[in-house]
Amino acid sequence: MRLAVYTEMTGARVALDCGSIERPSLATIEHIARLRVGLKRGGCELCLGAPSEELLALIAFAGLSEVLLVEAEWQAEQRKEPGRVEEERELPNPPV
Repeated sequence: MRLAVYTEMTGARVALDCGSIERPSLATIEHIARLRVGLKRGGCELCLGAPSEELLALIAFAGLSEVLLVEAEWQAEQRKEPGRVEEERELPNPPV
């Protein structure tokens, strides 16, 4: 991580979308904490968006609940919609 990149964003609030983290581990928490420290040094704030219950439990276990902020107002429209099936049809016969 390069801190020089973040120093230009003083006062910015950076949201980290945690919704795609499937199996969080303590290594995940370490990476998030290091990112938070780097941003804090640059005068920015890190906010976690859409964290899973498992991720929140690990954050609490690590004693970082008060340090790592969770975005309470994370809106569903900020996340990508899952792909939908438009119509049902039969697949063509595979070549022999």
